[in-house]
Amino acid sequence: MGTDVDVVARLRAAGCVFAEEEAALLTGAAGNPAELDAMVERRAGGEPLEYVVGWAEFCGLRVFVDPGVFVPRPRSEFLVSVAVDLVRLRRAAASPVIVDLCCGTGALGLAVAAGIGSGDLYAADLDPVAVACARRNVEPASGQVYQGDLFDPLPSGLRGRIDVLICNAPYVPTTEIAFMPAEAREHEARMALDGGADGLGILRRAAASAGEWLAPGGVLLVETSERQASSMADVMSAAGLDARIHSDDESGATVVTGAK
Repeated sequence: MGTDVDVVARLRAAGCVFAEEEAALLTGAAGNPAELDAMVERRAGGEPLEYVVGWAEFCGLRVFVDPGVFVPRPRSEFLVSVAVDLVRLRRAAASPVIVDLCCGTGALGLAVAAGIGSGDLYAADLDPVAVACARRNVEPASGQVYQGDLFDPLPSGLRGRIDVLICNAPYVPTTEIAFMPAEAREHEARMALDGGADGLGILRRAAASAGEWLAPGGVLLVETSERQASSMADVMSAAGLDARIHSDDESGATVVTGAK
């Protein structure tokens, strides 16, 4: 198998900032020299590392990531921490109901359930490729995954019972997608990136219906940019939710919550 020095050099030449760390991951994932060479070639060509090795680390969990599915971002770990803290403060049921809409890999719902230590987990996504990927991650944790638009595919029995409602929907304005890193805009599904004219199109729809699905004291959590946060808080308030903005200076993450 090619030496780490060879792999590092190829990755560095391709512009990979963390070439040494990526070389170690690729070398560990490859079964033989030919496979390693092919994997390095894919990564050097700009394919996301998570697609090449087949997984991502998120909140200490190893999550399967299939090509085309939105790769969980480290900054979204802040949303998980906010959700876990809110559940603990509220002293919710021993096994709170957690729903992850626009779930992608299902990483956020999984991480919240793991952080709480329990929970009945449900997830949904419109993209069949994401649903298949999420099932690989969520079903082994006794969760259920559905395909459809926002709340549409969820069991009606969840109405009024959801304690934690995550909607990590795309929030990038359509005209700004062209400025995203090539790894995202060339490899991830467009529907996982495009949030409409101002980036809040899908999140508005989620907030408008959240109240009827949340349990008393339940909370909707979404991620936005810093500049979108006030507008999203207004949307939640208009939907009858108690809106609050949470920011993390270290990661640059912004989360807006709406409690029932």
